[in-house]
Amino acid sequence: MDAVLWDVDGTLLLNSASAGRLYDRAIAEVVGTEPSGRRPNEHGKTDAQIIVERLADQGLGAELLPAVRERLDALSADAYVGDAARHRAPGVDAALTAVEAAGWRNGLLTGNSPARIRAKFASAGLDPDRFDPDLWFTGEATTVRSDLARRAVAELGDASAVIVGDTPSDDSAAAAAGIPFLAVATGAFDVAALRGTGAVLVVADLETGLPELLTALSDLAGLLR
Repeated sequence: MDAVLWDVDGTLLLNSASAGRLYDRAIAEVVGTEPSGRRPNEHGKTDAQIIVERLADQGLGAELLPAVRERLDALSADAYVGDAARHRAPGVDAALTAVEAAGWRNGLLTGNSPARIRAKFASAGLDPDRFDPDLWFTGEATTVRSDLARRAVAELGDASAVIVGDTPSDDSAAAAAGIPFLAVATGAFDVAALRGTGAVLVVADLETGLPELLTALSDLAGLLR
């Protein structure tokens, strides 16, 4: 069965204004000093990429990644509560149900680790069991998001896949793997910016754009076979 590979932050869940601080806290607990300075737009990067880049800013090496990643997972377990609680993007529940009803498996292709995904989903009240456990392609160990997409295609074999995401990085990953990208503008990039990517469809959100999304999936199902 073919698969829709969903991004998490900005796609299934609305972005958090303070999420980036957890990386600094995790690094500080491992190395003793917290990174400082302004950040470029990190939306679309994997956990591993963000950690390695922040370590490099301090003159530290990627060998610290496993330790920082472990602390990040631990901090995330308790982070998304109160004002920091995560929220589902508009139309997510109906979209997941409709995609499955249309004959596609729901999977994940995200820069987050499995532990962080579960923490965010728990905060937002989104059941992780709605996503095929064999289709979790996660970015805790790779600094290159495109590698996740290429691995997904390899593991899916004869089945087809599309990526649904909210950043140009999702588009780059899809292009690297030779699969379509469908964009939703509930993250850090607006409709105009996403129309500048290679997306075969751009919708404002999954609530208003669900009919178009389902039509695109139906059209792609025929083309991908």
